[in-house]
Amino acid sequence: MKHEPTPTVRAMTWNIHGGIGPDHRFDLRRVVDLVRRWDPDVLAVQEVDSRHPPAGHGSPFTFLRESLGHHGIEAKSITTADGDYGQMLISRWPLEHTVIHDLTVESREPRRAIETEVLSPSGRFRLVATHFGLNMRERRRQARRLVEIARRHPMTTVMLGDFNDWFWPSVFRDALKREMPARTPHPTYPSMFPLLCLDRIYCWPRECLRRSLVDHGGRAASDHLPVIADIAVDCLAEPAQAAARRASGANRP
Repeated sequence: MKHEPTPTVRAMTWNIHGGIGPDHRFDLRRVVDLVRRWDPDVLAVQEVDSRHPPAGHGSPFTFLRESLGHHGIEAKSITTADGDYGQMLISRWPLEHTVIHDLTVESREPRRAIETEVLSPSGRFRLVATHFGLNMRERRRQARRLVEIARRHPMTTVMLGDFNDWFWPSVFRDALKREMPARTPHPTYPSMFPLLCLDRIYCWPRECLRRSLVDHGGRAASDHLPVIADIAVDCLAEPAQAAARRASGANRP
């Protein structure tokens, strides 16, 4: 008996470098055009910066939210008289039970993690978007905090963002691999010649991650490449569904 494939949702994460490409031009339209080509259902964006927009441009936070999704969450880690800097999460579907976690380590740049539940047609799933610090000590503490968040497994969980984790052995990957066993493996930085896997998408359970890739066209818009993944958010239900089919004889030839 042939079974229909499990529906997937598309997640994407991208550090957009403030909308400034390698040509040193501010151009969020390049970012929007690339994202639209992949049509993600949920999008995590890091380094959104409204502090020094060129003349004639409004807030990048507002522009990205209005251009790319129906629902958005902003986590502004730096706020000044000139504007804001931080990350945001954009979703095609409603979001519930949102929490902004403060991952800041003393004397270091403020950092945040956005935790929320996405109400997709394929099922509710938990999503955590973040941007880690540059110092190994702060990343170690931030990794421990994310492990605490990841340990709650009431539903499929997706964790994505820029983890700034380039050492081997990896502080973050070693800490998280038991809680979030599936991860994307693609080098994303620097975008012109990617060597380091700074940007990742993690999943629990392992079998939920069905496909992943990077778009090398992102090098025209940022110093990072975007990561895209297709995720089966209702895969937790698959064993129960399979058992029910066996009990009813649905798997007989």
